[in-house]
Amino acid sequence: MKNIVLDTNCYAAYRIGDKKVFDALVSAETVWMSVVVLGELYAGFRGGTKMLANQQQLDLFLAKPTVRILDVGKESAEIFGEVKDHLKKSGTPLPINDVWIAAHTMESGSVLVSYDRHFKAIAGLRYWPYLS
Repeated sequence: MKNIVLDTNCYAAYRIGDKKVFDALVSAETVWMSVVVLGELYAGFRGGTKMLANQQQLDLFLAKPTVRILDVGKESAEIFGEVKDHLKKSGTPLPINDVWIAAHTMESGSVLVSYDRHFKAIAGLRYWPYLS
């Protein structure tokens, strides 16, 4: 997997030593972090007891030369609209943040690294083989 988008649950898994996620990270040329994932992480940090330490660890991760941040732009918004509409019509709605993360994955031509199996409902989304 050349380019990956790291989902929130897999960032958390990486932080506790998940070997599968670690292997995906070290083999990737580019690790994309969606601003939506960052928002979920920051919200989670605020809800915990180690906010500062978690933010510092995330800052170190984001400073790695292979890590890039995906901002929401016109193309990701268009893909989001298509994906959300398709999911609604097929009767398989997903959490709104996950639709944005999928849009970012598709926009960047990457593979999604996530343990959330509901991503399988999105046609055309490339995901890693460990999606539960």
